[in-house]
Amino acid sequence: MLTSERKALIADRLRRDGRLVAKAFAEELDLSEDTIRRDLREMAAEGLLARVHGGALPVQPALPDFAARKEVASGEKQRLGKLAATLVQPGQTVFLDGGTTNAEIARALPRDFAFTLVTHSPTIAAELEHHPTADVILIGGRIYKHSMVAVGAIASAAIATMRPDLFFLGVTAVHAHHGFTTGDVEEAAIKRQIAAQSGRTYVALTAEKLERVSPVTIMPLEAAAGVIVSGRAVAEQLEAIGSAGLEVLVG
Repeated sequence: MLTSERKALIADRLRRDGRLVAKAFAEELDLSEDTIRRDLREMAAEGLLARVHGGALPVQPALPDFAARKEVASGEKQRLGKLAATLVQPGQTVFLDGGTTNAEIARALPRDFAFTLVTHSPTIAAELEHHPTADVILIGGRIYKHSMVAVGAIASAAIATMRPDLFFLGVTAVHAHHGFTTGDVEEAAIKRQIAAQSGRTYVALTAEKLERVSPVTIMPLEAAAGVIVSGRAVAEQLEAIGSAGLEVLVG
């Protein structure tokens, strides 16, 4: 088998399964494990996959900084934000995570009834400056600038006192096998804490986040109540998410 053929098979397996175990894949193709590991090293050097112990994962493209992300897929994020905001009910306590998609949720929040909005993102809080009915609680702590959210012990202690009805979680990637992931350990820990204390967790997802994996796990798919997914998602991606028992809202 030619090297190009092996690498094409590796890429196909990563797209299908979201991971590849070098030993099992070598046995399946009746090749040496060293051959497959060499292919994985070469593909990792080309940025085509992420090497992990024993195999490989799909690569999650590096995200631009927060300011640049505001301009990425803005129309898609607006549609997701408007759909997500319909989940908010009068009198609820809603925790809104940071991120540019969640900023669109903030802009679309209902203005005809009262509710409490909790966030650990100063940029999200600023979106609610002129909201007529939202009572806004801002959680403090050390700012993780990439996502503009508070993390660390101070934030965790304040969040421990909260019991939100609804949490809109922000992620950088979601995968049927690896769940919801992000790029920073401390940020993931805070997100996990909020989700554990919330009645229901929903995740708004632009199409490029589907079937991707970032370095740090937040939680498995089944820990969320549902997802708000872009209409650009393909049927296979929606089926993979829905099979975990999540409510899937398509915007």
